[in-house]
Amino acid sequence: MESVIATLDMPEVAMSSAAAPSPGILAIFNNVAPGREAEFEEWFQHEHLAERIAVPGFLLGRRHEAVAGEPRYFNFYLTTSSAILKSPAYLERLDHPTPMTRTVMSEIFKDMIRTVCDRVFRGGGLRGTGVVTVRFGQRPDEAALRSEIERLIRDPAVACGEIWLAADRRDFPISMEERLRGGDRKIAGCLLVETLRLADAEKIAAALATQYPESEIGIYRLLCDIRAGSMA
Repeated sequence: MESVIATLDMPEVAMSSAAAPSPGILAIFNNVAPGREAEFEEWFQHEHLAERIAVPGFLLGRRHEAVAGEPRYFNFYLTTSSAILKSPAYLERLDHPTPMTRTVMSEIFKDMIRTVCDRVFRGGGLRGTGVVTVRFGQRPDEAALRSEIERLIRDPAVACGEIWLAADRRDFPISMEERLRGGDRKIAGCLLVETLRLADAEKIAAALATQYPESEIGIYRLLCDIRAGSMA
């Protein structure tokens, strides 16, 4: 069950109850085929975000672009629980992609890393515009990451920190969208740290790279976010 130190992020307030399940996270990292960026942006901004946030149980979606590290793009969706990511409404979307989605999935998405996770811990009550992601290939030490977040959020430059642990992939069927992409890489977990300014994210990333030399670290800047009900 997740711990919440503080929360001002309104879509998440209901998830702070001790009786509630851990929120779900769909974490996606990808590159884009050269010369297809304009199509990717058109699809993402004018079709995909609105389609996804309309699925019952989706609370928040955030898009980012890399300042340092790979892949170039990172986005995630927050859901009421990871079970939403195998719900009939969501699977219907995955298995019946729009014509534009078919094109993007089969021709434009590259180097896809996509993982359903449980958000097991969140510290801090804000969201930031600078983002550090520490991706783990093996399940990380949750207690050590909690201690790291508790230390980091004492710094007023840090907005929040979260621990995401991969859900059992056997519980999530391979969708038509994934088949169009040719299969996705998975992560075992991720440490997310959001800061108010990019310079602070860069400093934190450098320190975390020393602590977790076997991880993959990216520094991202926020492009936009979307919340449930905002399209109305």
